[in-house]
Amino acid sequence: MKAARAITILGSTGSIGQNTLDVVSRHPDRYSVVALTANTDVDTLEQQCLRWQPQFAVMADQDCAQQLSERLKTGAEETRVLFGVEGLKQVSSLEQVDTVVAGIVGAAGLQPVLSAAESGKRILLANKEALVMSGRLFMDAVHRNGAVLLPVDSEHNAIFQCMPPQLPASPQQSGINRILLTASGGPFRTTPLEQFRDITPQQAVSHPNWVMGHKISVDSATMMNKGLEVIEAHWLFNLPQDMIEVVIHPQSIIHSMVSYTDGSILAQLGNPDMRTPIAHCLAWPERIDSGVEPLDIFDVANLEFEKPDLQRFPCLKLCYQAMQAGGSASIALNAANEIAVEAFLQNKIAFTSIAGIIQAVLGEITITDTGTLEEILAADQSAREIARSRIHHLQTV
Repeated sequence: MKAARAITILGSTGSIGQNTLDVVSRHPDRYSVVALTANTDVDTLEQQCLRWQPQFAVMADQDCAQQLSERLKTGAEETRVLFGVEGLKQVSSLEQVDTVVAGIVGAAGLQPVLSAAESGKRILLANKEALVMSGRLFMDAVHRNGAVLLPVDSEHNAIFQCMPPQLPASPQQSGINRILLTASGGPFRTTPLEQFRDITPQQAVSHPNWVMGHKISVDSATMMNKGLEVIEAHWLFNLPQDMIEVVIHPQSIIHSMVSYTDGSILAQLGNPDMRTPIAHCLAWPERIDSGVEPLDIFDVANLEFEKPDLQRFPCLKLCYQAMQAGGSASIALNAANEIAVEAFLQNKIAFTSIAGIIQAVLGEITITDTGTLEEILAADQSAREIARSRIHHLQTV
């Protein structure tokens, strides 16, 4: 019998983390949980620690860590509680851990994922910002240290499944001529444009097909999420921008497609449930039960496809522009979006202001080369400051 894979789950209280634990619970002989981490959700992480008895738990700040440590004195006293970026980096590079699930949303997940790559881990990547912010640096770390990178995002996982088993340095050598990233179009695909300014946070987080966290749900509503996935796909699959096409597919049954030069298009289909790509990555190259109901193709009445409307989804256009600009542009794009989405969720700005703030930041920054982590973090911080200033200006006008 194979030894159980030892897992660190970064962001265990979020959607990816909870779905990962659900899959793991179905295969107790195959996986053991070594470390769990959360931002500030002490209650959920406490319950997870009591259930899984990890060696380590990590909170974002010291106050939350102290609260968790006190609570775990009864029921999970062997769990060592850490906090902050250093704690996240530590549990991402533990010698006894072979698999790291990168489920932290946003730039906060960058440094621990880099640590996992530098430690040669098997990385299940659900944090697209790691590649958006530090594509070359991250991929170099993966290759240099013999890490295994497996994409958990449903779209990239679908592409991975539809590509040849042994992908050459240039995908074109395998006859690939483009990849088709599908997008549901979110909750406002058919909403009249004149109503966009009145969209509320509650409406924006109500995704028609997927159950996700608030930030990712808003990104799906603006299609920023898809734009970030285009940048991620560029680094994951070593493809130029003109070989990555976004396709609106409202049913979310086809998760993405790969088009080949012989006229074939290979697609991966399934019910919209993140446990499918998580299970695929956990067991790869094997297959295991994910707990997801098999797709009944007779229940699929029709499959629709349409081109994205860039007037309706200006954030997608901004992503293509940032990718074209190169350098620190994608870092600024991501940072400005995180700040703008947070402000929208707090009812500080209108839904339509999200794209405007990002565009303003991209217009104000100086685009530079970012070859080191320090340069990446500096560009990220600078863009955040500009975004906050723009939001403050909007609130005072």
